[in-house]
Order: sequence, then C-alpha cells, then structure tokens
Amino acid sequence: MSVFLDHASTTGLRESARLALTQALELVGNPSSVHSQGRTTRELLETARDQLATACGANRSEIIFNSGGTESDNQAIKGIYWARHKQDSNRNLIITATTEHHAVIDPVLWLEASQGADVAYVKLLEGGMIDISDLENIIQDHHSRIALITLMWVNNETGVITDIPKICEIAAKYEIPVHSDAVAAFGHIPIDFAASGLAAMSLSGHKIGAPIGVGALVVARSQKPTSLIHGGGQERSLRSGTMNYPLAAGFAAAATEAIAQLASEMERLKGLRNYLEARVVEIVPGVVFTSAKAMRADYNSHLVFPGTQSDAMLFLLDQEGICVSAGSACQAGVLGPSHVLAGMGYSPELASACIRVTLGSTTTKSDIDSFLIALAKVHPIALKATPA
Repeated sequence: MSVFLDHASTTGLRESARLALTQALELVGNPSSVHSQGRTTRELLETARDQLATACGANRSEIIFNSGGTESDNQAIKGIYWARHKQDSNRNLIITATTEHHAVIDPVLWLEASQGADVAYVKLLEGGMIDISDLENIIQDHHSRIALITLMWVNNETGVITDIPKICEIAAKYEIPVHSDAVAAFGHIPIDFAASGLAAMSLSGHKIGAPIGVGALVVARSQKPTSLIHGGGQERSLRSGTMNYPLAAGFAAAATEAIAQLASEMERLKGLRNYLEARVVEIVPGVVFTSAKAMRADYNSHLVFPGTQSDAMLFLLDQEGICVSAGSACQAGVLGPSHVLAGMGYSPELASACIRVTLGSTTTKSDIDSFLIALAKVHPIALKATPA
C-alpha cells in the first residue's frame, strides 16, 4: 500500500464532509425555487455559508461559493482590475510576485497581454519571503496607477508564509485593494479575513478534506468586482448559475472540522516535519531546505537534492510506494525547473532537483519512516541517473 505525502495537492475526504455531502444529495430542490423543497435546499446552502464564514473570519454575505481556487483567483484578479480600471483608466498596474501559483500568474499575464495591464514584481528575501521594503517603494512610487495587489498567503510549493495583514496595512494608506490566494493557508495556519484587511481571498475545499470541485471567493462588502460569469445573478451577482448546495455543505463541514483541530494539528505536523528533516540531513547531508530561513507552514517540507532531477526522484520514490511531488499538481507533467525556485534565484539545475513533501491529517510517523527508508534507497540511484 502506498504512502501519501502529497497533501498540498489534495487530501482525503473527511468523514464529516462525506456525511454532509451524502445527506445533501438526498434532497431535491433548486435553492432559487420558492417552493418548500427549494427553500429546504436554500436553507442548507445558507447554513453552509454561515459555517464557512465563521471558519475564515468573514461575514456570511462575503462568501461566494464556486468551483475552487483557480476560478476564485481569476474572478478576483480580473474582476477587481476591470472595476478599478473602469473607474480610473490610469489604474492599470498589478503588483504580484514571480513565486505565485499559476492560477494567479496566468490571469495577470493575460491581463498584461490582452487588456493593457502593467505588472510589477516585488523582490524576494532569502528563503522566498516578500521584501516588504521593496513593496512599499513600489506603492509609494506608483500608487496612483495601482489597480490591485495579489500575493499568496502561503506558497503552495515552499510553504513560505507572507505577512498579508502587514501588506494590507501598507496598501490601505492608498486605498489599494489586496487579493490573496489563501488556498494553501486556510485550514493550515490561522487566518482571519476581517482582521486581515483583504479585499478578496481565494479558498479551495479539497485541500482541507472537502470534495474536489468546490471552493469560495471571499469578497469584502466594500468591493464590487466585475463578474466573469453572467446569468441569473446568484452568489451576489458575481457567480451566476444554480448553486451547488451538496458541495457547499461538504466544504463547510470540512472547514469547520479543520479549524477546530488547527492548533493541535499544527503542533503535531510540525513535530513530524522536524523529525523528517533531521533524518533527511543524515541520509543526504547536501540537502537544501528552500524555506528554512523563512516563516513557513508546518505541514510543508520543500527539499532540493543537488545532482538529481525531480522527475527521476518522483519516479523512483513512486516505485517504492511513496507519493510526493515536485510542486504544484496543476503543473504535473510539465518538465522544467520550478518557477517558484527560479523566482527565488535558484539555478535551473537546482530548481529542477526539488521534492515537496506535504503532511496531512492522516500522516503518521510510520509514513515518515517509510519515506526515509525509500529516500536512502533511491537517492544514490537518482544521482547516477542524472547526466553530469
């Protein structure tokens, strides 16, 4: 039986989410219908909205259910840009980082290529943390042109934590909206939408034990982004279409459980990660921990094994029954260096030699030991298999 250590790509369905989903699937009714069965499913949907709002520190009216993080990022980035640019055609600058998820980078590049947007990339400190001083300088020099800032709360590859409340505090001086892809943060570190000062925040259900295909965009009541999807005006006119109440119920149940267990899970997973990294150094003394000098989430260990190639390591570990990744599952099958490590200044050779080990609620010390045994076996083979 394989050992799954790729929880940042997806994680197992929580029993609470399975129960909520299956019970909701027994109901028949469109939440927009006025008859009794429609009202029943609408009540279930709104209860899920309340639960998710409580879990992420938002007002219930700020929760926009959708298909997941990619849709949320696209709606937030494009929608806020279009709204701001329409109000003031001079506002065409987007601030982001080269280490963002492609669900952020690609919409930004699309706006640059087809909508006349300009893009400023904030500098990074050692370990991949945002250079706050550089961000302040960009804002001070170009504040009248900035449409929005979009920066991840936790990097999905390295686990690096960005100080989003601090960034929002700086941006607020110039009334600049900030969006954050919080997919890798929600349920893994403490986050509070209201306290953060964010204009919008992206969430995904399957990263915390909900079904695949459900997420949410949290949009501050002060914000009115332009919609990507037009139709019946459901979900605050931002996301038209029949509301998926079964998936919303499953997402809310998973979120409630994840937040209730957050403190204890952070402590448990940090212990397992520290154990893993201490043992990896013994097996491969030259290993590089990419985010060791940064604030990082406890469930993530991002490793570079110099002299190897990620695809060879992944294949060999998989042959030993170990499931890990080299980075975002959204880029799986795309050969080449990690764009995150390239953005952090790593050489193409080192950026092509990374492994991401991510832990979850089902991870045990036995799983870590299995990984370590496999690593000791396959690392020398990977070294030999890599061209000099």
